[in-house]
Amino acid sequence: MGIGIDLWWIPRAIVLGLLAFAIFGPLTNLILWTVAERWYFPHAMPLEYGFSYWERVFSPRGTAMESLTNSVVVASLTVVVSMTLAVPAGYALARLQLPFRALILLAFLVPQAFPNLPVYVNIARLFYQLGLNGTVTGVVLVHVTHGLVYAVWIATAAFSAVDTELEEAARSVGASALRTFKDVTLPLAAPGLLASAIFVFLESLDEFTGSYFVGAPDVNMLPLLLYTASAGGNYQIASITALLLLIPSVGFMLVVERFLRSDVLSKVGH
Repeated sequence: MGIGIDLWWIPRAIVLGLLAFAIFGPLTNLILWTVAERWYFPHAMPLEYGFSYWERVFSPRGTAMESLTNSVVVASLTVVVSMTLAVPAGYALARLQLPFRALILLAFLVPQAFPNLPVYVNIARLFYQLGLNGTVTGVVLVHVTHGLVYAVWIATAAFSAVDTELEEAARSVGASALRTFKDVTLPLAAPGLLASAIFVFLESLDEFTGSYFVGAPDVNMLPLLLYTASAGGNYQIASITALLLLIPSVGFMLVVERFLRSDVLSKVGH
């Protein structure tokens, strides 16, 4: 019996080991490239370590700080615009008996339903005629089209998870509709709305195709820097840029896991 139990853990250990390698192997390789001064085939490890590429990335002549600043500014503006639209839309979809409610929710998935390349090529042509190509405003508008998917769907779920009896109790003691929303509904839905804002921020931070066709070369973003560094074979710069994108993603996902409750998740899409 004991031997059987011991042998049973062998395939589990193999599977867990392969899973750990699949997750941490590329991450370890990424970190090694950020500090590798010289590394080429057939050597399994870097020949020299150092931080000279970090100095190049953050030097005044480098574009990393400009790209990082632009990415954060665009992502923040995208969150503001998306949540400004999503909060009233999500509340209406959660509380009002709207006709074709399911179709309205599905309509926000339309930007995801088509290949990005032809869509953004046509958007870039339209924005060029409107003078929005190569501007932060144009890039933000493109990012909002993607961000609204997360913003509206999660905001709707967050408001749906709020017990209507609490709102009715507040109204019964004389609170106005606006006071009830501000003091009862909004605080209870805040964790879901925060998670929605984080998803929008990360989606904007990692968006490449729209940033490339609408923003480049005037609005430099971190994904564009990652692309140009990778295409040029500069794996150190590309790895440092990828790490700059990875750190906030992991950090914010931990925040989402903390605040996005199961009752909110169960309401997504309903």
